[in-house]
Amino acid sequence: MIRHKTKKGILTVHIEGHMLIRNAVEMKSELMSCLAQKNEVELNLSLVNEIDIAGLQLLILAKKEASLHQFNVRLVEHSNAVIEIFDLCNLSAFFGDPLMLSSSKAIPQASSA
Repeated sequence: MIRHKTKKGILTVHIEGHMLIRNAVEMKSELMSCLAQKNEVELNLSLVNEIDIAGLQLLILAKKEASLHQFNVRLVEHSNAVIEIFDLCNLSAFFGDPLMLSSSKAIPQASSA
């Protein structure tokens, strides 16, 4: 599911739930509608609980669309699932956004015993 709001010229898009092949077509349509506004965009990924290659392709598409039309898309508050797929595919540098977890989604630290 995608929710969005504009505040101070920045369109914040909250992506929630699964970014999987089974909902990629619907999600692509919603995401492209948001990007068509060509505002500065933040994609908040804190509530993405599962993502596959189709979901990753949507994030790549968002970055490429923004570059093509000369506006900025930032990925913010990455969930653990998003960080895991970025690491698996070695794509953190491609996106160029700092990988920041929301405080409620922080990865637990191993105890040193």
